[in-house]
Amino acid sequence: MGQLVCGGAMLQCSFGAAPSSLMVLPVNRVTTSMPIANIMDNKPMVNILPFGMCNTMSNPQVAAATAAKLGVFTPVPCVPVTAAPWVPGSPTVLVANMPALNQTSKLMCSWGGVIQITNPGQATIQVP
Repeated sequence: MGQLVCGGAMLQCSFGAAPSSLMVLPVNRVTTSMPIANIMDNKPMVNILPFGMCNTMSNPQVAAATAAKLGVFTPVPCVPVTAAPWVPGSPTVLVANMPALNQTSKLMCSWGGVIQITNPGQATIQVP
């Protein structure tokens, strides 16, 4: 059983230089001290904030910056590109009619990064 994830949870991208936090809007959400997240809390710049600098050449902005510096690797500010929802979620616990997010869920960035939850934001509620 994993921990239920709420707003303010800490996230880390495998290609990001810094951690970030999960922002959960309090619309139709069960709340403790912070709104509880579901698998659809995957919107870049709304739910998923930047991770500092992006360090992957599969990001076209990094590739362009590196090419402009004549091949010297040049990271650029991270802008997450997340098209799919978090997986796998907790199918037996629904929040706003979608599976709740647990700390083992992962989110894929279109540039190849894997976003994972390093701190769920609370420690008292467990979900399968």
